[in-house]
Amino acid sequence: MKKATAETISWNESLNKTNHSMVSEFILLGLSDSWELQIFLFVLFCVFYGGIVFGNLVIVITVISDSHLHSPMYFLLANLSLIDLCLSSVTAPKMITDFFSQRKVISFKGCLAQIFFLHFFGGSELVILIAMAFDRYVTICKPLRYTTIMRGNVCVGIAAAAWGTGFLHSVSQLAFAVHLPFCGPNEVDSFYCDLPRVIRLTCTDTYRLEIMIIANSGMLTVCSFVLLIISYTIILMTIQYHPSGRSSKALSTLTAHITVVLLFFVPCIFIYAWPFPIKSLDKFLAVFYSVVTPLLNPIIYTLRNKDMKTAMRWLRQWDVNSGVKS
Repeated sequence: MKKATAETISWNESLNKTNHSMVSEFILLGLSDSWELQIFLFVLFCVFYGGIVFGNLVIVITVISDSHLHSPMYFLLANLSLIDLCLSSVTAPKMITDFFSQRKVISFKGCLAQIFFLHFFGGSELVILIAMAFDRYVTICKPLRYTTIMRGNVCVGIAAAAWGTGFLHSVSQLAFAVHLPFCGPNEVDSFYCDLPRVIRLTCTDTYRLEIMIIANSGMLTVCSFVLLIISYTIILMTIQYHPSGRSSKALSTLTAHITVVLLFFVPCIFIYAWPFPIKSLDKFLAVFYSVVTPLLNPIIYTLRNKDMKTAMRWLRQWDVNSGVKS
């Protein structure tokens, strides 16, 4: 009898292990079940993604090509545009192709890859936005020491730290998901894989995992946002009490920086730090975070920045003249 019981327990354990490894793919529920609406969204997001690729590549190429833009602020802006391009490319192409798929499927490894790269580029962008705020702070509050503080090697170090921080953050996020047991439902109520949605499909209690995500991604996002708000408040107070020609010029780009910060951080706070998720709001914020914000960033920086508009006009004229000469 004892032998039979032991065999039964052993068989149940092996069955559980098998069940835990049964999920080899996830089904993405997407944004809508309506075929007409999916056609409309396909066209809309094709236009959006095309604008993201074109706008961010134009900024990167313009900054590299124009020697007048070889400054810390535009170096960081080029990194931001590159990150935005990569961030949207993690989710947008899959979402666009899935509009014509009756069964929107992503493999288990593909899902983990999306989680990794989403947090890799998202964490990198967070650091770049902080660095851009620091650049504006030094420009306005310590103008005489700007060239000393924001040297070329410092800017390269900041960029390396941003990409490195994104990598470490994504590895920590992936560590949560890679060993989780998935034995039951495999439907992700979104158009891409992200940790807060995927952990709800595990066979274990998700409460502690959700708390760990809030403590990791959520607190990191909130603390960075508070730090940025404090830094921009100091900058605005400095401009108010010590106005100058240099600070007035810096103020022209400050509005764009604050707008980009709000567009990036507000969706992230609701996705990763808000403990009471709302499905419809989560999907809207996910679209805003992964598609809309990377499109708006180049628009904000080019339309609000005279140097960028002048450089792009010069670059366009140079291309036309080169074409005529050839």
